[in-house]
Amino acid sequence: MSFSPSHSVKAILGPTNTGKTYFAIERMLAHPTGMIGLPLRLLAREVYQRIVERVGEQAVALITGEERIVPAKPRYWVATVEAMPMDIHVDCVAVDEIQTAIDFDRGHVFTDRILKARGLHETLLLGSATMAGVVKKLIPHAEIIDRPRFSQLTYAGSKKLSRQPARSAIVAFSARQVYAIAELIRRERGGAAVVMGALSPRTRNAQVELYQNGDVDFLVATDAIGMGLNLDIHHVAFADDSKFDGHQSRPLTPSELGQIAGRAGRHKHNGSFGVTGGTEGFDEELVVALETHDFQPIRQVQWRNSDLNFSSVEALRNSLEVVPQDRTLTRVPIATDQHALEFLMRNEAGALARGHDAVKLLWECCQTPDYQGISPAAHGEIVTRIYSDLRRIGSVRADWIAEQVRFCDNAEGDIDTLSNRIKQIRTWTFVANRKNWLEDPTYWREKTRDIEDRLSDALHERLTQRFVDRRTSVLLRHLKDKRMVSPEINERGEVRLEGHLIGTLEGFRFTLARNDGDTDAKGLRGAADSVVAPEIHNRAERLAGSPNEEFVLATDGRLRWRGEVVAELAEGDSLYRPRILLLADETLTGPDLEKVQDRLSLWLRHHINTVLEQVMALEAPADLEGSARGLAYQLFEHIGLLPRAMVADEVKGLDQDVRGKLRKLGIKFGAYHIYLPLSLKPAPRELALILFALKNGGVRQPGVSDIPHIVLSGRTSFVVDPEVDTRLYEIAGFKVAGSRAVRVDILERLADIIRPLVALDAGRPYQGELPAGAAEGNGFRVTVEMTSLLGCSGDDFSSILTSLGYRVRRTPKAAVETPAPAEASAETPALEQVLEDNAASAEAGNEDAAPENAEAPVVVAEPGEGAVPDAAPAEAAAEPTAPAEPEFDEVWFPGGRRHNDNRRHESRNRREGEDGPRQNNRPRHGKGPRRPEGAGQQARPNGKGRPDKAERGERKDRRPPREDRKPVFDPDSPFAALAALRDKSE
Repeated sequence: MSFSPSHSVKAILGPTNTGKTYFAIERMLAHPTGMIGLPLRLLAREVYQRIVERVGEQAVALITGEERIVPAKPRYWVATVEAMPMDIHVDCVAVDEIQTAIDFDRGHVFTDRILKARGLHETLLLGSATMAGVVKKLIPHAEIIDRPRFSQLTYAGSKKLSRQPARSAIVAFSARQVYAIAELIRRERGGAAVVMGALSPRTRNAQVELYQNGDVDFLVATDAIGMGLNLDIHHVAFADDSKFDGHQSRPLTPSELGQIAGRAGRHKHNGSFGVTGGTEGFDEELVVALETHDFQPIRQVQWRNSDLNFSSVEALRNSLEVVPQDRTLTRVPIATDQHALEFLMRNEAGALARGHDAVKLLWECCQTPDYQGISPAAHGEIVTRIYSDLRRIGSVRADWIAEQVRFCDNAEGDIDTLSNRIKQIRTWTFVANRKNWLEDPTYWREKTRDIEDRLSDALHERLTQRFVDRRTSVLLRHLKDKRMVSPEINERGEVRLEGHLIGTLEGFRFTLARNDGDTDAKGLRGAADSVVAPEIHNRAERLAGSPNEEFVLATDGRLRWRGEVVAELAEGDSLYRPRILLLADETLTGPDLEKVQDRLSLWLRHHINTVLEQVMALEAPADLEGSARGLAYQLFEHIGLLPRAMVADEVKGLDQDVRGKLRKLGIKFGAYHIYLPLSLKPAPRELALILFALKNGGVRQPGVSDIPHIVLSGRTSFVVDPEVDTRLYEIAGFKVAGSRAVRVDILERLADIIRPLVALDAGRPYQGELPAGAAEGNGFRVTVEMTSLLGCSGDDFSSILTSLGYRVRRTPKAAVETPAPAEASAETPALEQVLEDNAASAEAGNEDAAPENAEAPVVVAEPGEGAVPDAAPAEAAAEPTAPAEPEFDEVWFPGGRRHNDNRRHESRNRREGEDGPRQNNRPRHGKGPRRPEGAGQQARPNGKGRPDKAERGERKDRRPPREDRKPVFDPDSPFAALAALRDKSE
């Protein structure tokens, strides 16, 4: 570059957000050719893209330490300050951020550009107003142009990290501190982008884009953001006010604080700054300085001689140590490249540096950046190997650099591992971009660039995974931008926004998806609610207009609409009026809430009135009065199923007309229950269970959800669960009998089968074939029809009969004999009493399954118990059985009072005025089976229908002598076994 007259140099100075860089770009493009030097590779990339959009790719070149894009005939050059090609002549030259000249590591390069970089027609030096004095001294005739800040900057004081406003940048000065802050913000606010100088430019670009496009509202950064990055930051919070500058840990100067704080507020939007994370608040003097951008002027800048002597290594070193003559300049401390030179001078590389070109090449190799920063010696070894190969074979050995590059080519690992690999590959990217250092530089440039890009992308992904909750960021962006697409809701109720799972929506309840380490922040929940609010409103509208078929009341007491739970039932003021508890979030409010509640209440009333229609009709029947009306209301209170024993007295008092009215209402009088047969269907019983459970222990108690499945299976009996309330079985339409629960209508059918058998004495003459199961002495034997009806046999069936009040007589089949008259007729008087009590009902017709005094046909109290048979304890079972025999004949008898024999019963009948003895196998009104013709007793000579004394004496004489009569033993006693042995011996 040529040195133009001083009047062509313009210093554009001012605080941040003054448009200095934008002004320089516009001025450069106004010239046919131009060059701009920028402090960061990241910023150089940004400016390059902007200029390419204006003039095209073929007109713009990009040169950085690790990237070189040079078309055939470029007009404009964009470069980092260190990479600016000083031998190119252009019309306009601009150098940005000239206040970096005070930096110990890079300052001397910026100072050199201030002094020597000149355009043919215009030179622009851009930077802080603190550089005005230095520019005046170094370039006396330079034109100083002050540019005011576009927006105001105000101090906001101290706030916790969790309370920082959106679009904030939190500034720290170590990687560990940056990561810790970013982790906290992720938990509290959804995530943060990370910007550090140690990151590769590509990674920093990706992180900045993450913040710029609104995926996250927070940026955690080092002072790297203070230099040239154009970010939409509203607030800057300092988590620390000191840093390690490579030599020592020191407080930041007010000018450095102002450079960083000035990033808040872009163009016309005001910004603010403050402190956080335990940092002490700024004093008033500093606050005023930062708000007014009034800082102490810079008095000295770093300088190092750039007119180097390459005649020998010693001459080169001596030229680097030249002291500046101007007091505005101060000699820079020994830099990295100078340390490398000292290292190479002490080894074999120094011996290879003979001659001007060799020494110049040595210095070029020493300027290889120490990206890894392991140690000066380690960096010196790398530089030594590069220089040795260049001197001995003319290029860096391909196998050696291939080995180094291959070691870096691995995108697996955590953030620190990837960061270290990026540092290493950047060294080889720099080497690949040097002229004539490699045999195939194009290949290695592409190779190293590809590896660095993949590592940078992987690092960006790891940073995003660790410090950004994508779901939260999308939610927050949706909250701010109403034009975003609507959420997607699949059939499982999963709510997704831009592919991210936000949560699940069931009915009117939204559950926010939780990630590891999440805290359910109010802002996050509010954003999610705003996303699903339109869907909640639409669902309320659809539910309000839904037909009845879309609603279902499940056994768990929850009301479902289109398969989704929207409400649950709770105990109400009455059995048939439960309360509806709407299961919804606060998003469902106002008219939408009222619509949903009204529609669900209307459906529930309709559902109960429809499913339990017969039961509901019994609440106040119009044509019933007195005890009949009370009986109907009790059925209503018991949901259509009432144990007969509870209303035995009321039933006895009903005449046939009233019974007929009750039958028209669907009521059936059974042996054990008075019930509505239609209400025993699965749907009414399931609803009855829910309504009963709401008033008695709740729907979560055992059995409420399980019993309906048994009802639907069609099973007629099953083993009861001891943990289930027995009342639930009764409400479900089952009677607990022994160890099993038997369906009510099946139990009545069993009573219908047993009733004619106990009215028949198989020991007496019978016309025709005896029915299956008939037994002597008004007993009965268990038949296949009975066991098939109940779906059980053996001990289970016996336990049912026992619980119903029946008693069993077991005799070994080998010793079966005709029962003695007294034993065979022992239960007969009780049975006849039952038949007498039930005669009127039997004659009235078969509409009733049992007589009006309920339990009498098959359940008779034991002597002295004085309780209804239905309440007979299970302990009153059959007598203990004898040791196991091959087979037994089991005859069951109704339990009841015992009499001596049938004659006494017959005599009683005669005393009641009958013409002849009424046989036990025939009811009083002749409805039962009759004895064969001529089998009855003849009329007595005395005309009284009873034998005279002579006849009684004759009958007595016909009896065998006492010694010829064998004693009858209990077949289960040991005497019966002895008698059988005696008979065999005889």
